Amino acid sequence: MFNKFTKLFIVGNIIAILIFFAFLSGTVFGNNRLVNKFNPVAGSVSNTQTMPEFLSQDVDFQQFWTVWNYVKENYVKDDVPETQLFYGALAGIVASLGDPYSIFLDPEIATKFSDELSGNFEGIGAEIGMKDNQLTIIAPLPGTPAEQSGLLAGDKVYAIDGLDTSTISLDHAVNLIRGQKGTTVILTVLSNGDSEPKEIKIVRDQIEIDSVRIARPDGTPVEESQADLLLEGQIAYIELLYFNENTLADWNKTVQKILAAGAKGIILDLRNNPGGFLNTAIEISGEWINGQVVVKERLRDGTSLEHRANRQARLSGIPTVVLVNKGSASGSEIVAGALQDYGAATIVGETTFGKGSVQDLREFKDGSSVKLTIAEWLTPKDRQINEKGIEPDIKVERTREDYDQDKDPQLDRALEILRAE
Repeated sequence: MFNKFTKLFIVGNIIAILIFFAFLSGTVFGNNRLVNKFNPVAGSVSNTQTMPEFLSQDVDFQQFWTVWNYVKENYVKDDVPETQLFYGALAGIVASLGDPYSIFLDPEIATKFSDELSGNFEGIGAEIGMKDNQLTIIAPLPGTPAEQSGLLAGDKVYAIDGLDTSTISLDHAVNLIRGQKGTTVILTVLSNGDSEPKEIKIVRDQIEIDSVRIARPDGTPVEESQADLLLEGQIAYIELLYFNENTLADWNKTVQKILAAGAKGIILDLRNNPGGFLNTAIEISGEWINGQVVVKERLRDGTSLEHRANRQARLSGIPTVVLVNKGSASGSEIVAGALQDYGAATIVGETTFGKGSVQDLREFKDGSSVKLTIAEWLTPKDRQINEKGIEPDIKVERTREDYDQDKDPQLDRALEILRAE
């Protein structure tokens, strides 16, 4: 399980970003604060009018027990356990914030969340979130049913097994999509460039996240027995798929291999990387940034905390291109933003997702937990990530037609840049 205070930027308005078996929330869209217009559904306030008078009244906790007793004594079914009411009330407290990244996890869901962070779970293998108030695919993970079915980052999900998603919460959507290996879910999605939504049938499976791999441009992983780790021009192509608890160990082995092979250029592929553990992203950024600030954390009182990597910059000075797209979120945006600020890499691709909020995960003795937004991320040069994302230095789009024809103009451009060095 997690440490009592585990800082995550698990992927936003993905998100609450979640890998479809459970909750990988992390990417942000807007932190709605109790400042102005009240949303009677989400319980939040936006910036268009003053706070309703009833929100400024003193709280009478006796009313909570009045409602509790009324429900228990009068609900049509008399077998609802008190624990269900209790956990529902706790979930409601967090949901009232109107923040898609803050969520209460009951003991069962908290366990599933822990399994996801360890890199193993059942589901379809995709991160989802709410973007512009629409359920959206953040990133399909490579080799998973989500990717194999043709889901792409940015696809809008209009229905789950025929149920309209326009009025359901993100956590409810996740519960509907996740499920046991071998079962099927049907998503109605609208892809960028399409005029009509289509139904995609996906069979859930066991998902195992291999977070770091050296690969060929066609995506074929390099086997341990192969001596030719580098591409033409002594270029290492590294896919970093996720920042989970195994990532740093795998990353260290990978860096040792490419340095031993004499890499003269590096392509770091962060496309569709939804994030994960903060410290992992900071340490990986530190491979290029020699002891400097990787990311800043702006707290609710306006003060900032600076985060630096505790490692030697082994890759400093090696020409590097970082590939990003709209599925690059949270931790991957921290890495891309830091390397861009220091000129340590050229960023190629599309504007990233824009999840720049900080979540703190607190466990409780019953096994439940709360993931709560407590701050926002800023790049070393104080650029805001949340809702804005990281703009690439060189914009290159990869269309659905490119994808269907196995073309990758973003990777082609990266190779072109490094071979010209």
